Parts: sequence; C-alpha cells; structure tokens
Amino acid sequence: MQDAHVRLEPLSTDHVGELAAALSEGGLEHAWYTAVPTPETVADDVAERLRLHAASTMNPWAVRRLSDGALVGCTTFCNIAQADRHVEVGATWLVPSAQRTAVNSAAKLLLLGHAFDACGAIAVELRTHWHNRQSRAAIERLGAKLDGVLRNHRIGPDGVLRDTVVYSVLPHEWPAVRATLRASLAR
Repeated sequence: MQDAHVRLEPLSTDHVGELAAALSEGGLEHAWYTAVPTPETVADDVAERLRLHAASTMNPWAVRRLSDGALVGCTTFCNIAQADRHVEVGATWLVPSAQRTAVNSAAKLLLLGHAFDACGAIAVELRTHWHNRQSRAAIERLGAKLDGVLRNHRIGPDGVLRDTVVYSVLPHEWPAVRATLRASLAR
C-alpha cells in the first residue's frame, strides 16, 4: 500500500537492518508505557510479528517515508477477527523524526481505507496505554471514538498494570475520518 507520503511494505526479515538503523535515531527509550524494540531486539520483534502473521492474527508492515526513502517504523493489523469483520490497527511505532508528520496520518489513511473499503470491516479498533498521551491525542485527532478504558488490562514486562484505552471507527464514521485525514495531509 502506498500514497504520496508513505509505503507500507509487508514486513520481512529483510527489513531488520534498516529498522535497527532507524531505531539508532534514539528518543524512544523514554516511552516506558509502550513496547518499542531497540536496535538489538528488533530482529526478535520482527520474528514475533512474522510468527503472528503465520498464525493469521497479524498483518505487519514496515513504514517507509517516501520523502527520503527511509524506514521509520512498523505498524500492523492485529487481533484480526475475520469472521466478525473486526480488526485493530496497532503495535505501531515510529521514530521521533516521523512522529507528528504526514507519515502517521498517511499510514492510518491507507490502513483504514484498506480495512473498510477492501475488507469490509465493521469496526476498526485503536488501543493505547492510558499514559500514552501522545498516542491518545493522535487517535482522537483522526476522529476515532472513545469506547472505554480496560482497567488493569495487562501486566507489563516490568510488572506494572496497564489500563488500555480503546477507540474505534465504524463504517458510517469512516467518511468523516477519511476527510479529516486527507485535510491534515493537505496542510
């Protein structure tokens, strides 16, 4: 999938070197509330995403910024429930130089468009940690609706309990969300 700003490339082990180089940019290690690989762990992260893809529960992509050709992160369709026509856009990370740029909006436009227009999804979820205010603000800017908060939803690797904020976009909301994303990309 591609537009004028990004190309979402099906994730493969061939991306590991470029993703490790992108992660060397730094600036993500402060995000204790989200799981972002390091240059040293990105190969394991890619292997896990590919394992989930083989199990038909995830479709992972590497995110390539077209302005300079650099890989700047990963995103996925996860928690895929084909029988229910329901999917989550998540397990996304972008290096700081790609955050709050056209990259995220363009990627979300491609993913949501594919989910609704090509796959006939009846709901697309976006989830984030309660403390990830930057992610929550980005999800709210695109027009997703707050479904609620799953309290003590997960236990993090450090033992800290996670409250998960759940948002969604439904088919009748997709035209307005699409217009919002297009308008942000036109600026």
